[in-house]
Amino acid sequence: MYRIFCESYQNFLKTFDDNNYRLRISEPFELIVNINKYKKEEKKQSEIYKRLCDLISFMKENIGKFPRIKAFLWTLQSRDIEGKKYNIATQEELEEQTKLIQSFLKLAYWY
Repeated sequence: MYRIFCESYQNFLKTFDDNNYRLRISEPFELIVNINKYKKEEKKQSEIYKRLCDLISFMKENIGKFPRIKAFLWTLQSRDIEGKKYNIATQEELEEQTKLIQSFLKLAYWY
């Protein structure tokens, strides 16, 4: 699951220009694919870290709506990537980010 996400994310990045909405909302995903960056941002309690925490928390609360997410959350937890509510991200953002992750897990960006 984690490998699928990481490779799909890299392929996803290649498909959009810099001004794309989906590209902008995917910025917290960088912390998932780069564990060292995650730890650095966690120590700083940066905005991107808090956005990722909001997303993980949202996904945990909505496993029923996004069933593929359950196994993915487990892979994040095994890497000590946990969610917490900071309420920085909007509901729309969280839903779009989760849909995007789900499309990664469905191999939409798998080449």
